[in-house]
Amino acid sequence: MTVAVAEGLFVEKPDGPHLIGGRRKADGEMKFPMPTGPEAALYDPVELAAEGKLWSYTVQRFRPKTPPYIGADDDKTFKPFTVGYVEFPGQVICEGRILVEDSSILKIGLPMRVALETFPTSTRGEVTTYAFRPA
Repeated sequence: MTVAVAEGLFVEKPDGPHLIGGRRKADGEMKFPMPTGPEAALYDPVELAAEGKLWSYTVQRFRPKTPPYIGADDDKTFKPFTVGYVEFPGQVICEGRILVEDSSILKIGLPMRVALETFPTSTRGEVTTYAFRPA
């Protein structure tokens, strides 16, 4: 069994996982992820929609620098992956991995769903994190 990469980042529901953002009490501005520590008192937690639209994306073709990257791979075993932004209309835009075998199928505006992914790390073992996949 894996643990979540961070507490309070997502919740699993019958219709699939939902990310948890924060709505600032003073003006309603949305943030993702929900702030933690003393700043958290300024926000109310909000479950984001399960589905959004692809806002932008790119393919990460080289291993990111360590830190902050904590993948369990190295320069020889690294496999390129797609990363992008998904817009949850009326809420917020979130960055994350895009789970596709072939990024050529992606188009801006494509409906996307929140997904969970097991990610092997070099520092914490396997963790569960969020990602996005075409709806």
